Amino acid sequence: MNISSFDDLVLAARQQTQPQQLLFVFATAELPDDATPEQRAGFEQGVGGALVPATCVDKTLDDISDFSAIKREASQFVKNWCVLFASSLSGADTLPPAQEKIQSALDRMVEAIKLGAFANMIAFDDAGQAIALE
Repeated sequence: MNISSFDDLVLAARQQTQPQQLLFVFATAELPDDATPEQRAGFEQGVGGALVPATCVDKTLDDISDFSAIKREASQFVKNWCVLFASSLSGADTLPPAQEKIQSALDRMVEAIKLGAFANMIAFDDAGQAIALE
């Protein structure tokens, strides 16, 4: 299945045979201290910067109604997030994944984002559309 939106992700997760825990990391964009004047000018126009994990959360499929609800909930904790990174964790034998596995997976996602390693996650913009990050 081609996932081009947050809704596609939820649909794909619902089609799995094992329970899925969806993992989310909300990231903000920040300008590094050593940015050049050109980078600063671009950043002020909404281009560039470094993605910084701001908060993370896990959700069962029963906890998710739609993207606007996730966005509304996130705005209580992070006002200026620009990218939502998502992944999933499968349960086994019809049981959800253990909390320790969930926390470990979230920690790995946060570290990967800090390193700019986005390959195992889907990134969404603030409208819930999948985006490609370079």
